[in-house]
Amino acid sequence: MGALSHLRVLDLSRVLAGPWASQTLGDLGAEIIKVERVVGGDDTRAWGPPWVGCELDGASDRSAYFASTNRNKKSVAIDFTNDKGKKLILELIKKCDVLIENYKVGGLKQYGLDYDSLKIENPRLIYCSITGFGQSGPYANRPGYDFLIQGLGGLMSITGRPDNESGGGPIKVGVALTDILTGLYGVIGILSALNHRDRTGEGQHIDMSLLDVQVACLANQAMNYLSSQIEPVRLGNGHPNIVPYQDFSTLDGRIIVTVGNDGQFIKFCECLEDANMAKNSMFSTNSLRIKYRDELIPLIQMHLNKKTSKYWLEILEAGGVPCGPINGLMEVFNDPQIKYRNLQQEFKLNTGDSIPYISNPIRLSKTPVEYQCPPPKLGESTEDVLYEILKISKDEINQLAQEGIVGISNNNQIYT
Repeated sequence: MGALSHLRVLDLSRVLAGPWASQTLGDLGAEIIKVERVVGGDDTRAWGPPWVGCELDGASDRSAYFASTNRNKKSVAIDFTNDKGKKLILELIKKCDVLIENYKVGGLKQYGLDYDSLKIENPRLIYCSITGFGQSGPYANRPGYDFLIQGLGGLMSITGRPDNESGGGPIKVGVALTDILTGLYGVIGILSALNHRDRTGEGQHIDMSLLDVQVACLANQAMNYLSSQIEPVRLGNGHPNIVPYQDFSTLDGRIIVTVGNDGQFIKFCECLEDANMAKNSMFSTNSLRIKYRDELIPLIQMHLNKKTSKYWLEILEAGGVPCGPINGLMEVFNDPQIKYRNLQQEFKLNTGDSIPYISNPIRLSKTPVEYQCPPPKLGESTEDVLYEILKISKDEINQLAQEGIVGISNNNQIYT
């Protein structure tokens, strides 16, 4: 039994930040009921190719994108814009501990599914709202997307190469990192609110903003600016507070060197067989190496260009200097450490197909993460949830499906 197996979560979110939060809770054992539109479901179901778990004709409602953030969930297709559908949601909420939603500010109020309405139905409910800009402020009603937030929130201003270099300019991170971080912060908020509820019996509203999270995660870069009032610049793969801490070209590729202290710098110089660089007063401390970055980096580059990546990685690792390659994903999933930690796994389907997934990185010794079910087909659990939790008869469920209020998975199709 997972650490959170006593909890039931109603997930009204879609795309990434909210589903990442609910998937994390599901990995930890919570029962996740994912409510989707009757037709189409979560937008990301159609964000393919590639697809996962396809039948022989290649048809699927599960893109790889959708699959990355929706395992360990039950899909229930309900049209809550209809009064009968809304009633089903209200009945489910009474039996849930947590609700996660990422509608626009005030978007659920018209259906009576906002926190102020639902806390009357369930005073113990933990209600987590995820939006681009939060529930208040001059931007509250704007739609917010990860890419937009990376730019507005400052991350792109410090990501990428300087303007005067080839390929210079601001660059977004290669995955929707702000969405993912917001999902994780959302989980922290939910667990904190549950702990408070365990002591007091009272639920609460959690207001998560992608912009808030993005600015909070600027970390040392934000503190550098607040402490100095100096605008940080893009350093490519360099580090604003540590030198040398970046990638370098070699005879046949590129490697990463991360020298974190003065002792490691001396070891690094020994590996390069350059005693003069180690003794140079301009480079004796990290503060000085930052000051004389432009003088030091070309000297290091001159040495590393003479030998292959394999040669330098072996020499530096043997010398106690933190270093590593720049892997593509094929190399990542073939890496012995990745394999040993079982980071790549797969669900076997009764069709003979399989769905790969990446393990949750949380390793608990007493209540380990469990992978109970693959990303669901749309409406896959509608009948089970309505019958088992709300005690609605099969005939009533079929009638609701005929009226278009719920969708039921039937031979890979959704009928209404």
